[in-house]
Amino acid sequence: MDQYPFRKVEEKWQRYWRRENAFQVREDPDRPKYYCLEMLPYPSGEIHMGHVRNYSIGDTIARMKRMRGFNVLHPIGFDSFGLPAENAALKNNVQPKKWTEENIRRMRRQLQGMGFSYPWNRQIASHLPEYYRWNQWFFLKMYERDLAYRSRRLVNWCPGCLTVLANEQVVDGRCWRCETEIHQRHLEQWFLRITAYAEELLQGLDRLDGWPDRVLAMQRHWIGRSEGATIQFPLVGPGPDLSVFTTRLDTVFGATFLVLAPEHPGLEKILESSEHAARVKKFAERQVGRSLLERTAPDGEKIGIYTGRDAINPFSRQPMPIWVANFVLGEYGTGAIMGVPAHDSRDRLFALKYDLPIRNVVVPVEAERESGSDEAFVEDGRLVDSGRFTGMTSAEARQAMLVEARDGNFGNSTVNYRLNDWGVSRQRYWGTPIPMIHCAPCGIVPVAEADLPVRLPSRIRIDGTGGSPLERSRTFFRVVCPRCGGKANRETDTLDTFFDSSWYFFRYTDPANSNAPFAREKGNYWMPIDLYIGGVEHATMHLIYFRFFTMVLRDLGLIGLSEPAQALLTQGMVVKDGAKMSKSQGNVVSPDRMVEKFGADATRLFCLFAAPPVKDLEWNDQGAEGCFRFLQRLYRLARQVGAGKPAGSASLPASPDRRQLAMRRKTHKTIQRVTVDIEKRLHLNTAISALMELTNALQDFVQEGIKTPGDRAVAREALTHAFLLLSPLAPHLSAEILSEWIGPAKLGVHPWPEADPKLLLEDEASIVIQINGKVRGQVQVPVGAGEEDVYRQAAAEPRIAAHLKGRTINRKVFLQDRLMNIVLGPGGK
Repeated sequence: MDQYPFRKVEEKWQRYWRRENAFQVREDPDRPKYYCLEMLPYPSGEIHMGHVRNYSIGDTIARMKRMRGFNVLHPIGFDSFGLPAENAALKNNVQPKKWTEENIRRMRRQLQGMGFSYPWNRQIASHLPEYYRWNQWFFLKMYERDLAYRSRRLVNWCPGCLTVLANEQVVDGRCWRCETEIHQRHLEQWFLRITAYAEELLQGLDRLDGWPDRVLAMQRHWIGRSEGATIQFPLVGPGPDLSVFTTRLDTVFGATFLVLAPEHPGLEKILESSEHAARVKKFAERQVGRSLLERTAPDGEKIGIYTGRDAINPFSRQPMPIWVANFVLGEYGTGAIMGVPAHDSRDRLFALKYDLPIRNVVVPVEAERESGSDEAFVEDGRLVDSGRFTGMTSAEARQAMLVEARDGNFGNSTVNYRLNDWGVSRQRYWGTPIPMIHCAPCGIVPVAEADLPVRLPSRIRIDGTGGSPLERSRTFFRVVCPRCGGKANRETDTLDTFFDSSWYFFRYTDPANSNAPFAREKGNYWMPIDLYIGGVEHATMHLIYFRFFTMVLRDLGLIGLSEPAQALLTQGMVVKDGAKMSKSQGNVVSPDRMVEKFGADATRLFCLFAAPPVKDLEWNDQGAEGCFRFLQRLYRLARQVGAGKPAGSASLPASPDRRQLAMRRKTHKTIQRVTVDIEKRLHLNTAISALMELTNALQDFVQEGIKTPGDRAVAREALTHAFLLLSPLAPHLSAEILSEWIGPAKLGVHPWPEADPKLLLEDEASIVIQINGKVRGQVQVPVGAGEEDVYRQAAAEPRIAAHLKGRTINRKVFLQDRLMNIVLGPGGK
């Protein structure tokens, strides 16, 4: 029995694809384009099964689209700046560049060994000067437009990574990478004004029909648009007014205290005339030093301290104590809130703890609320004890109060966003140098575009002691000011690596361009990405950043679109023994081992078959072995049916017998099902199931005997189409058989098969026969048969006839091509 020589076949076709540059593409206005992209990997050293699954999904779609006649761009590159390279340098005493480039070479060999159809001439790596030069160029353009700026702010500090993190990189109060609790520090940092695009980022979500609802909801929540009012509360005594943003202005008569964030910029001024100043400052410093996780935990203790100062409620004219508390954060709203304990659950707990007044000012519209309730009433209702606004509904009161605030110059309507500007400074070496110079007389001076790229020094000492290692490189750090010619210092922070990955998909369209990030005409031809594939964990990081960058590039005149990706697929994780594969769990499966044991095609096939793309995949070696056995069966069937050029459609039987017709119908229904499952539904697992069903049917057909030339032609048709349909999923075996049967494909791509509409129609229908509502049998009749023909054939069936014998038929319920229910009179069984 023939054994499938998978190693020999896979090596053969990988050599062929490399030699023929099979997947290189150019712009072609006469063909429809398709841009299929998986999120680029970090070069950690080896690919893992999560990579294999992700890239197998993308490769299947890309290969199928090529077969469908599309001009397909399906590139790959490496997100090669980042902290792991510095950690490796520290651990292994090797320079980050050397470690990174060795890993890229190793991973590239692995990716080629999986047979992924990448145009390797378009590979990019973000650590190369020819790439990060354009990072620096974008930064300068943003600086010119006031979209990049420097500010001293309270920022997220990761003690584990010894660097600042953007808000999006803090997950549940911890570092997204090392999971260390995040603390707050005041530092001078560079920011990108992403908030300038907040409304467009929000409104654009309505046009992303091809994105998962879950991701859209996560981005809406993160952008966090709130409509409300900003009200000025004057201090009792000297000091500036306090600005408070609220979405519930209707509850302002119930505001009995104000709460400031410990990092509120006006706190020091407020405390100048307070006898409690020393205690409050000590409390605030202690809270600022605590982790975000501790301060924002829903079940965490809410603690505060009275400042010794009061403010005046501008509506009720009543004094209100000003407190500082741990649960208010300076980056949200104005960093100050009004405490309304009768109508906010958190405020109520705080008021009860510190014996602050609770004043009920909103009740349900239909009735007075019980005064003894232990819970805050947080819904809209009808106002009570609210001056001239008493009796109004909450909505009416908000509008009327806003008018009063405007007329009195102490408030106005405000749209607020949860989204904050993106902090992009990182105190690390292995990243893009920020192209700025600090000069004492001149201030901050941009590097001239002609002097880009500002290159990283090639050798540098990394000791893990904190701060940027670039400060210790005199050749990098000490420079001449380009404006005055005096002594100056380079900026030593590097850019957040999410900056690198926010535009890489544009660079793929024109990777060798040395005069621009990419040519506009090439960007406009290929963009937007037709299908983008990556993890849902990027929903509020990369997937917001790359949308923001696309809008900025549009405004710079570099591209003619506003959104980067039409469709997004967020694939599930690969898990083993119920846990995500990781070295710490000890459950990692090496793709190399699976390829050696079962081959690349079988490994790819199991990753696609074991679960729908959006669901987690539970790995087991037996499943991969099962996919290998399936490919082995197909290989043997091909050898059994016979090599050599198969019969074309002209050799197929003109009047097929019942068996041949059933086989042909199964073949063409499979073509239709696989086409829809891959192209429309992205259900690759069910496409593979359909191919397995076709293989079973064909095996039965062959085992019954190939008795005539017509039988052989039908079997060859089925098998040829099976390999064509399998080609995107298991490309090596398919290429081997198809090259023998129908000749080598042009550029490695055979045309996708088309289902014959006539063979999708059934000649016969299976009709369920019921008697008094109980199923008693089935009959086969021609499609479209009428009620009397169906009844006549049913009555001829012995089992059904026994139930009808001697009985009166009251009526028949008939659903053509589906069901007949025969209703008998009294005495019927």
